[in-house]
Amino acid sequence: MHGNSPYAGNPTEADFTPEQVETLRADLTAMTESVRALLPDEFAVGSELREGLSGPEATVAVQPPVGRVVSTGVPTDATEEERVALIHELAAGAAIQVKHAVDDVAPTAG
Repeated sequence: MHGNSPYAGNPTEADFTPEQVETLRADLTAMTESVRALLPDEFAVGSELREGLSGPEATVAVQPPVGRVVSTGVPTDATEEERVALIHELAAGAAIQVKHAVDDVAPTAG
């Protein structure tokens, strides 16, 4: 309930050096740019690196021009193959959100 209670949990377990955090930031920036390159300019792509309970937590998100935001957590120990897969899944998910949004407002033939 309160951050200072003895039941608040353990302090951060993962000790990341400033260099490791900077590498995570660089990886996140590269992922963001890769997603941005796959989508038209109307899609807003961003990322966030924040301190979680067990160390840094990374997220990449896409706001399509219509539809819901699509986001994914990026494991701090993700391999290059895993990052590439996440990039493609995120771009595809954002494109699908646009399709669903357009389908929801498309007039019906009658």
